[in-house]
Amino acid sequence: MKTSTPKGTGSVGARQIYDALKGQILGHVYGADGLLPSSRGLAGELGVSRSTVTVAYEQLAAEGFINIRHGARPRVARAVAEMEHTGTKSRPSSRRVRLSMYGERVRQTAPRPEGRVRDLVANFRYGDLSPSDFPVLAWKKAVVAAITQRPERLAYDDPCGCRRLRAALQGYLWRSRTVRCDSDQIIVVNGSQQGLDLCARLLLDPGDRFVMEDPGYLMAKHAFSATGATAVPIPVDKDGLLTERLAKTEARVAYVTPSHQFPLGSVMPIGRRQQLLNWAKKFNAYVIEDDYDSEYRYDTKPIPPLHALEDSENVIYLGTVSKTLSPTLRIGYLVVPPELQSIFSAAKQGIDRHTPLFEQEALATMLETGTYDSHVNRIRRRNGERRKMLLDALRRKFGDRIQIDGAAAGLHVVVWFCDLPQASEAILIEAARARGVGIYPVSPLFDPRQPGRGRRPELAGLVMGYAALQPRQIEHGCQLLAQAVEQLR
Repeated sequence: MKTSTPKGTGSVGARQIYDALKGQILGHVYGADGLLPSSRGLAGELGVSRSTVTVAYEQLAAEGFINIRHGARPRVARAVAEMEHTGTKSRPSSRRVRLSMYGERVRQTAPRPEGRVRDLVANFRYGDLSPSDFPVLAWKKAVVAAITQRPERLAYDDPCGCRRLRAALQGYLWRSRTVRCDSDQIIVVNGSQQGLDLCARLLLDPGDRFVMEDPGYLMAKHAFSATGATAVPIPVDKDGLLTERLAKTEARVAYVTPSHQFPLGSVMPIGRRQQLLNWAKKFNAYVIEDDYDSEYRYDTKPIPPLHALEDSENVIYLGTVSKTLSPTLRIGYLVVPPELQSIFSAAKQGIDRHTPLFEQEALATMLETGTYDSHVNRIRRRNGERRKMLLDALRRKFGDRIQIDGAAAGLHVVVWFCDLPQASEAILIEAARARGVGIYPVSPLFDPRQPGRGRRPELAGLVMGYAALQPRQIEHGCQLLAQAVEQLR
């Protein structure tokens, strides 16, 4: 097993090797057999003399960390190896951690990473995709082509994104979403979350206010709240954000999902869209339009975005490939007004220079060749079939005891249980988990400070994703969910 000791001929001494190996031994890096590299092999890997490695090994042996036997590789001493089974853990430092004001806000408000639940019969977690839908061969071909290119030199690139990809995105956004923009207005980011973070850092100060849909996307709210700004929750109904409530609401930013409201799935009509744009102009605010899964519309053609309307100069458009290719790729894009292009470019450069180039080049190839469009059309049909299977299964199992929102588009539906109170959500989740079904409540997506919870404040509700499931999982999962619900009645 390789060590993590820095390489470099003549630059690594016995003490450095000793420190690195000791840390790895205490961290139980060397597994059950406890075998370390031979002195000859490690010396060759690090580019040092064998005697340097020998000195480090002899010191470790003298302190009882390893056993050395002539003609054999060193082995971690049994007493040290068994420390792993004694429950020995590093103790947290008693030193008081001093964070910036931003750090404190993140500590207090940001959600903790969710542990992945495994061994489930069906996991209705929303936002996940099926690995079988990923275009492995097309992506591999595009990545290999990008890697085998011979640039003049390996160097940092434009922080806004590679020119090819931005030009390809410009054409794609026009033909798929009627978004007109210059390629210079496009900023390629590491997923939509980095796009939200850039907007938050550049547009909000402590004490400012920002408008959020209620219910709405929590990760956007956390990104904005981390700046010290205050959320102004505005309820949504069957037509999306209640824009008439904006009339006297002064804020710097409004975050909206007008073409497919998250999570309830409503579409904002033209009248409200115009009210929203007029409000932004009146208060010199920016509207961040998250078009997160616009490709998945099953009843009609995709709804044009706010950005496609006249008087949309205050709109920042946010898109991603996380719902079409994979969330693991971390590729998204912003379309910013021309006056913001230079500051977004500078901020992106300061954060991480630019998004990884091989992936950008690969996506550009897929967009240029039409492979991406073909892939989107294919998985739209496939997810349309999954959606129908889920809706059919829910209706068979529950009949008129449930109401469903958001079924016309996207990759999830919201299911309301007419005979279960909202207070029973936690018990329902545990009962379903005991049967091997992962379900997720809608209640955390509502602002807790607001009285009531939108259209159905008294009912238990679930956000049920289906894009990562196979037909048998959908059917079996709904059957087990029905059993869990029956247990609560």
